[in-house]
Amino acid sequence: MARLVSVNIGRPRPIPGQKALTGIYKVPVAGPVAIDRLGLAGDAILDRQHHGGADQAVYLYFEDDYDWWAKELGQKPAPGLFGENLTIAGVTSEETAIGDRFILGQVILEVTWHRTPCMTFAARMGAPGWVRRFHRANRPGAYCRVIEPGPVEAGMAVDVVPYAGERITVSQLIAFDGVKDIPHNFLRRAVTTPLREKSRFKYETRLASLF
Repeated sequence: MARLVSVNIGRPRPIPGQKALTGIYKVPVAGPVAIDRLGLAGDAILDRQHHGGADQAVYLYFEDDYDWWAKELGQKPAPGLFGENLTIAGVTSEETAIGDRFILGQVILEVTWHRTPCMTFAARMGAPGWVRRFHRANRPGAYCRVIEPGPVEAGMAVDVVPYAGERITVSQLIAFDGVKDIPHNFLRRAVTTPLREKSRFKYETRLASLF
């Protein structure tokens, strides 16, 4: 069974070299933290055009993927380094699909999308080439909507319930970021899953243009 390694909260901090603030600097916190439909209590979400909302309420990253990054970076990343709310052991991006559910006590999270790296992420990592590097690693972690709210705490067991329909993994999805001609069969499969509404609309619009 998977395990919740860390619960991470971000406070507003300036982006290096800019005046804008960001909530990407997340650190582990002790004790129970409440999760509601829009995310974790006390967590800063400042760029709401690209982050947050019901379909991206909670961001998961996986300790097994961090183990891979440890070899790439020369040291194991600390929980929260990639801006995730929950760091989970026993799962990877490669096996995590849209519609999979993560159950932590009474909390139920449903995977909706992958993390797309941005310049704020690159600034946080102090690496100008980080966007491309993260994208090529194909280990994006997963955004989730909250099906059932409640408290979470580090050390909790995590039950992963695979989606019973089409298996569209977050690693497959990030590979199509910026691709103009996504295979039509992939689009048809993807829209049968509970992916985030923004992307569903985009995919359905592409499919509709074929007729």
